[in-house]
Amino acid sequence: MRQLTALQSELWRRRLQRLRTLARSGVPFAAGVSAAFAALLLYNVLVPAPPQLTAGEVNDSIAQALASATPPPAYSALVYQAIRPSLVFIETEAPDENGETGHGVGSGVVIDDRGDILTSLHVIANASDIQLIFADGTQSSAQVIAEQPENDIAVLRPNQPPALIVPAILGNPNAMRVGDEAFVVGNPLGLYGSMTAGVISGFDRSFKPPDSDQRLHNLIQIDAAVNPGNSGGPLLNRHGQVIGIVTALANPTEQDFFIGIGFAVPITIAGGAAGLPPY
Repeated sequence: MRQLTALQSELWRRRLQRLRTLARSGVPFAAGVSAAFAALLLYNVLVPAPPQLTAGEVNDSIAQALASATPPPAYSALVYQAIRPSLVFIETEAPDENGETGHGVGSGVVIDDRGDILTSLHVIANASDIQLIFADGTQSSAQVIAEQPENDIAVLRPNQPPALIVPAILGNPNAMRVGDEAFVVGNPLGLYGSMTAGVISGFDRSFKPPDSDQRLHNLIQIDAAVNPGNSGGPLLNRHGQVIGIVTALANPTEQDFFIGIGFAVPITIAGGAAGLPPY
């Protein structure tokens, strides 16, 4: 290493001596060019070039950047976050056909600052006791304050509402089109806060539930999965706004499992039972 340094020093000494000779001989232009060239060579020797990245180092850098990046949440997750504080779990007790006490489960959604809840009438029909569980864990009994049998809608009022009441934001079902995204959040089979997704399949549908003598009209048809326990829960648009109340599922075998056809009462109709202003 010392020999190499000595050779480099001797080389630069000879080059500089040559430049001085050219300068004394009256060749200023050549001397200037030579001086600039010498300065460039000196810079290249004294300032080493930055090391080149290998392909592996580039890949590692990209992988680290991707791992540290936080992707934005899907809008379906935002829909769920918007409605969850307003979701209500409904448990009922009612006498069955044999006179024994039967238990039922359904869903509901808070719609105003008093804590009033929209749900399906068939969820609480003939119930001797109605119990509510709010998103924050608050439990309360409830009373029925309004019914709309022709639309399978009921309004409940909790006797002990939670300290923090979060009403859902209501949307306009008339602004929806066939093919628009639709989300259902409820308590199917007692599974609290379950979400399913699909699209609007149709409007102005009529349907007669197998366990009812009442034919329902002006329904929104959806293909988002609904099952027993979803009844009374909200149908939502992609902005997390309630556009309907889930009421029924269609199955040609008249069994309570989903085959791709569900129905909801438009909020413009359901809200009338609670005195909500129409669009």
